Parts: sequence; structure tokens; C-alpha cells
Amino acid sequence: MLPMLPMPQTLPIRVRRLAGNTAATATALALALTALSGIAAPTAEAAARCGENDLTVRAEPSDDSADILKLSVRNDSSKACVVDRVPTVTYGDLDGAALPLPTVPHAGRTLAAHDTAYAAVLSVSDPEDAEDEAPAVMYVTVSALPDQEGRSFQALTLGSPTGVRVWEPVTTLWQSSPAKAQKVLEEQTTGRDSMVV
Repeated sequence: MLPMLPMPQTLPIRVRRLAGNTAATATALALALTALSGIAAPTAEAAARCGENDLTVRAEPSDDSADILKLSVRNDSSKACVVDRVPTVTYGDLDGAALPLPTVPHAGRTLAAHDTAYAAVLSVSDPEDAEDEAPAVMYVTVSALPDQEGRSFQALTLGSPTGVRVWEPVTTLWQSSPAKAQKVLEEQTTGRDSMVV
């Protein structure tokens, strides 16, 4: 005889032991397990938050403008994990972070194993006001989750040996390609139609 498996009490089905009939018992057990697989077992695990050591964060200057930085985050782990859908970009010791465009609340974005997401940051969003007032910082810090320390990039490596100017900075959400990140930044900062992510 086949051993009886304990059934969760929350399910309304029961497997009855059919004395002396192994085929009937096996059939009943197979049917019960089939029903359980569709009801009780989740089809996939929810992805966990990405650990900071599982990520490679990069920042580099844009060829288009000294005020634009190109960002990327790569999941180096063997499992999917979740980053914030908005990169956290801070400038030197200044308070605050770049604001997301479009304006959205923080939420998760799943990165598949070895997948990369891209963003673009405009460090000076109002050049006229910034002309005389924009401070320059000697480093920019980027993180994939707001509560992570992130990685700092020196102004020199970002193409700004005298400091990265910053005035009302804005960032795109993480995108699937560098070109898409650049396009979203252009659309959002020139008032054209916004792109849904």
C-alpha cells in the first residue's frame, strides 16, 4: 500500500484510503497531488531584494552633454532579484537625490540573473538658473536601492575634472537599454509625451 500524505487543513479535498486496491489508491493519490499542485503550490517564488554585493553599478559621462550621466546596474547573481525602479543618485555631501522622471513612487523592478538595467541622469535641469548658482561636487554616488550605500564615482572619471555641476537633478527610471534611457530623459525634460515603463 502507498503511504498516506498529510493534507493541509485549508484545502477542502481529502484522499480516502481504499483498502486492498493499490491501483485505486494510487489513482486517488495522483489526482489529489495534481489538484494540490494547482492550488497549494506557488508557480514561482517572488524575487528577493538584490544584495549590494550582487550588483555592479556604473556611471559614465554622456557623449551628448557634460550635464548627463549614463548609469547601469547589473545583477551578477545566479537568481533574479529586485532593485528599486528608480536609481538613487546623490551629489557629494549635498542633501537630497535626483528626482525621478516621470514622477513615480518607489517600487521594485526585477532584474533577471546577469541582466542589466540603464538610466540617464540630468545633473543640471535648468541651465539658466544654474549658470551662477550651481555648485560643483567632486563625486556622485549611485545605488540601486535607497537603503544601500551605493558606489561613488569621482568627478574626474565622470569627465568633469573641476567637479560635476548640480542644479535640480532628475533621473529616468531604470530602462531596458541605454538608448531607451536617453530617449525617456529627452522626452521628459523637453515636455514631450512621456514613455510608459
